[in-house]
Amino acid sequence: MSLRFHEIAESQHRILNPITDEKLHLLGEICRITPGTRHLDLACGKGEMLTRWAARYGSYGVGVDISKVFLTAARERADELDVTDQVRFIEADAGTYEDEPHSYDIVSCMGATWIGGGLAGTLTLIRRLLRPGGLALVGDCYWISPPSPIACASLQVPKDSFASLSGTAKLIEDADYELVEMVLANHDTWDRYVAAQWWTLSEWLRENPADPDAPALRQFLDHARASYLEFGRRYMGWGAFVLRG
Repeated sequence: MSLRFHEIAESQHRILNPITDEKLHLLGEICRITPGTRHLDLACGKGEMLTRWAARYGSYGVGVDISKVFLTAARERADELDVTDQVRFIEADAGTYEDEPHSYDIVSCMGATWIGGGLAGTLTLIRRLLRPGGLALVGDCYWISPPSPIACASLQVPKDSFASLSGTAKLIEDADYELVEMVLANHDTWDRYVAAQWWTLSEWLRENPADPDAPALRQFLDHARASYLEFGRRYMGWGAFVLRG
């Protein structure tokens, strides 16, 4: 998906992952955030996790993303929640972002492990920014059951892009982290994340029939919907994994 298609598809979303408001709050409770906790969110999207946790727990955060559209929404959300003095947002490539080494209590990358070429590489990126004993939060897909070659082709995801749930735990262990908690999506949270995009894309296409990208976006919508219904729901899980560095 191109960045523009991503921005259009998720224009009505606040949380850009298959996780609910309730589970986002649960994740914050699990992380035992306290006032003054320093949190770096790589590929932060619209900054909902950073801003909401800043408002709820008194944490301080930095969000990094390449999308001007999403960062504008993040700054508006920070203003809405009255936490503009607690969070800031930086337009940059999260995969090459530089900051003071080992200076954050929490470093997260939720649903964007492509920044490190996969889970293992992303955990390496996180380690150089995370203080010893801090928490890494990683949101990533996993295979519920081994996907068929047809499923991988339809989902446009090579089989080795993800592991099983236990295989994900092994990748985490091999990267010298301890998996201490997790919050998993289910079919309903996946549906709310994915199916809501269909409505948004359909409305956009109705309102912008002459846009040069409209034919490609229609093709994307049709394929994404069919692929999710046929294979995505059956094979793909998603989890927010809480790791101690």
